[in-house]
Amino acid sequence: MSTKNFIVAIELGSTKIRGIAGKKNPDGTISVLALSEEDATQCIRKGVVYNIDKTTQAISNIIQRLRAQLKTGIKQVFVGIGGQSIHSHHNLLFCDMPGTEGGIVSQQLIVEMMDENRATEYSDKEVLDVHVQEYRADNLMQSDPVGIPCTRLEGNFLNILQNKRHYQNLLKCFANADVKIADIYLAPIALADVVLTPTEKRSGCMLVDLGADTTTVVVYYKNIVRHVAVIPLGGNSITKDLCALQLEEQDAEKVKTKYASAFTPENEVDGDEQYNLSPTISVPAVKVIDLVEARVDEIITNAWNQVPGEFAEKLLGGIVLTGGGAQLKNITNAFRKITSIEQIRIAKDSNEAFTPQPIVPTSFTQNTLVGILVKGDQNCWADAATPRANTDMFETPVAPAAEERKTSEQTAPLSGFQTFDNAATNIEIKQKEDPKKEEIKEETPITEEDILIRQYREQQEKRKEQNKDSLGNKISRWIQALTNPEE
Repeated sequence: MSTKNFIVAIELGSTKIRGIAGKKNPDGTISVLALSEEDATQCIRKGVVYNIDKTTQAISNIIQRLRAQLKTGIKQVFVGIGGQSIHSHHNLLFCDMPGTEGGIVSQQLIVEMMDENRATEYSDKEVLDVHVQEYRADNLMQSDPVGIPCTRLEGNFLNILQNKRHYQNLLKCFANADVKIADIYLAPIALADVVLTPTEKRSGCMLVDLGADTTTVVVYYKNIVRHVAVIPLGGNSITKDLCALQLEEQDAEKVKTKYASAFTPENEVDGDEQYNLSPTISVPAVKVIDLVEARVDEIITNAWNQVPGEFAEKLLGGIVLTGGGAQLKNITNAFRKITSIEQIRIAKDSNEAFTPQPIVPTSFTQNTLVGILVKGDQNCWADAATPRANTDMFETPVAPAAEERKTSEQTAPLSGFQTFDNAATNIEIKQKEDPKKEEIKEETPITEEDILIRQYREQQEKRKEQNKDSLGNKISRWIQALTNPEE
């Protein structure tokens, strides 16, 4: 019997595109109902889509298999994105209060400052997420300055950015696959929410996701995201280095999996030892040790250099490792050698409770997918027997003119980009009624991607407006005020 209440999450990783469908139970546990994955090595590099057609096909295949396992339709999905083009940027805004003696900071002023930050233009970047750091009311640092009198207010924001073209390519893939996006989450933050403890976030910690093609770093302090960065180095870099020993890539991967160690004490190195893969294939142990440690040291050094200087001495929560690279032997010793931080743990599983157990295989690499599932807050069920309405991927109704053209031409149901083409045509017709608008159109042509992103933003703003005064949010803010009075 099919279920009518579940959440679907899709993660686009460096080597795999994964899909999961799960149900949140009243007791706080999660029941995973379906899992599917596709190889991404031919369409995604370092977490970034480079082949739209193959990525579209992979997404379509995953959705079809999830539907088959669920035995019902899927209305929408939650998407997690990361990759090499993700990075954070600090933005500092100022506001001088009116009058010689200043004034009291209002909630409206905070909203205006946040809107101004969100509207910050970056030449080739798209703002994916914003994390408020602190406000400075004159010389007083505050997480919530509302009600405080001051003459000058400073707002410090951390904007998480991604290359615009990469972001647009991602949206194209889901539009071409005719899959509606319910929301897009930043994969590193979704991962942090399910592997870090509240104490680690509050005390200060560094989360390192050791992936196949990339290494992602997230720094927390006082429950606030302080820095996000993606390094274009990962486990596959070690494999390619081992190919220098005249090994095929698959054999190099076997050497890494069976023999590689991130750290080997000098007194344990045997210059005559050989690592044997078969009766005819063997490599000197000392050469494997040198190659692996050199690359691991480079990855760790680059990751450690991402920690802002003002927080390097404040990471009382230590370092948390996850991802496939965290399975490398003695990886914690290698991190201690370079960072001098003793408190290091490996997060093999997420903090979420699943029923029944075990439910998610190879959880080292599934934690991000679970994080996206947990963040999902809308039912993704759709009655498979009910035809889908003529809508684009964000459920925007097709314009009447477009519907008439579709009927007259007797075409198949509109895909996402057919819809955007119609919308652009309608905009062009309206602009021709006004010569001034026609001139503007020629200077700044409206692209399919512009319409796609604008519709997504409008949907997000509508959701925020509907949810900001909900009872659940009021209770959450009240509980946070009781549990964190110092903030």
